[in-house]
Amino acid sequence: MTTRHTFFIAAGLVGALALGAGAMVAAQGPGGPGFGPGPRMGHGGPGGPGGPGAFLGGLRLGQLDLTDAQRDQIRGIREARQAEFRQIGERLRTARRALGEAVRGTAVNEAAIRAAAADVAAVEADAAVLAARVHAEILGVLTPEQVQKLEEGRAQADERMKQRQERRQERRNERRQGPPAGPGGPAF
Repeated sequence: MTTRHTFFIAAGLVGALALGAGAMVAAQGPGGPGFGPGPRMGHGGPGGPGGPGAFLGGLRLGQLDLTDAQRDQIRGIREARQAEFRQIGERLRTARRALGEAVRGTAVNEAAIRAAAADVAAVEADAAVLAARVHAEILGVLTPEQVQKLEEGRAQADERMKQRQERRQERRNERRQGPPAGPGGPAF
């Protein structure tokens, strides 16, 4: 497996972890940050963890119209898995640190680099599995209508990402071609 291939696999797994962690953070309910009366700014305010601006699969949590019972259930899921996410986060930091040290060594030790990269991949796989379990648990709390709304939000988010990537690629292509020539040829 090439380093580039490993990087893309790792990036995908981190994305899956981020989705699960985002769902966990987004699960704050009444009485938690971002919900309830009074202005709350900063981490618990609009757009902060668990606030109406928190995301779950491409949708703002507030857009799913969760009931108080659903918020409580999701908060319970988040709290039950919080220690696992922290543990995986620490394991991932440690594994990445070891990989960085192996790569920056004074001599190239391919076996050590491969072993460290495999350790990173194993932890990222554990993180992806945990994220998938949490996501499945949260989906189990939602109504079929909310799940459909969530899927529609994901499709829209995927489309927005695709459009951003296309615009970025167009800008790269324009830079490579240089500035367009005027009617009389290039102006110097």
